[in-house]
Amino acid sequence: MRVLVAGGAGFVGSHICRRLIDEGHEVICVDSYQTGQRSNLIDLLRDPRFEAVRHDITAPLQLDADMILNLACPASPPHYQADPVRTMRTSVIGTMNLLELARNLHVPLLQASTSEVYGDPLVSLQEESYWGNVNPIGIRSCYDEGKRAAEALCFDYRRQYGTDVRVARIFNTYGPGMRPDDGRVVSNFLVQALRGDPLTVYGDWTQTRSFCFVSDLVDGLLRLARVKQAPDGPVNLGNPVEFTMLELAELVLEHTGSASRIEFRALPQDDPRQRRPDITRARTLLGWEPRVPLREGLAPTAAHFARLANAA
Repeated sequence: MRVLVAGGAGFVGSHICRRLIDEGHEVICVDSYQTGQRSNLIDLLRDPRFEAVRHDITAPLQLDADMILNLACPASPPHYQADPVRTMRTSVIGTMNLLELARNLHVPLLQASTSEVYGDPLVSLQEESYWGNVNPIGIRSCYDEGKRAAEALCFDYRRQYGTDVRVARIFNTYGPGMRPDDGRVVSNFLVQALRGDPLTVYGDWTQTRSFCFVSDLVDGLLRLARVKQAPDGPVNLGNPVEFTMLELAELVLEHTGSASRIEFRALPQDDPRQRRPDITRARTLLGWEPRVPLREGLAPTAAHFARLANAA
């Protein structure tokens, strides 16, 4: 197949490009390099089946492909809040441009959505039928509401034009390839621990997240992209094992051997207090569930950040 991966130079996108090349497909990576990095693609650029195109999907594009995977949007709060208007444009106008391309080519489109559509949830577990608890005008709304609007566009294109769309709601993902300035909690803790800085826990220690290793997520995304019958709604992809921030901090200290202390700070505005996916649909429709426990996945992730620190 010839697969277009929008956002292919990003953390998750580059892992998907690599998996597709390993499977023998041709890959067109489209990225604006707003947060994606060409260094993520160095090994792929030598492969004749791989093509990297610098392009911002907020402008229409004309490329030929058998499948489109849209991962093009900053995903960490510091990055998407740095230019909130651009974040919204990428989520809404960019997704519409890719939907138009999928419609014209008559090919399936996988939309990478997010657990942030649930906002600060009032229920646990979060299942796909939950409409969420989102602040529509807060500092995170450019991402939360942008992704909600993108989902609406996907299913409107399905209803109005018959476009084959698949929507994945991605929960916290980590692994090798993350940027040191990613801004999400796993990278923050590992970088701080390796430097000997205090590990900053926002809010009290009871705040929770569920962490999915990147190889598990890639497997789930590709299963969703390839399943014969497109699901009639979004599908949660994440690890349902929940950890408090204190538990995560202690695991990071154990893996790195760091003597860093833990420092508590005020919870940022609209930061969700809890994340835990219901993955019943993924298990039923895709035969998917995560295989890599947090304790196992932290080791290669810590090694990745250690290599970056040594190379600096």
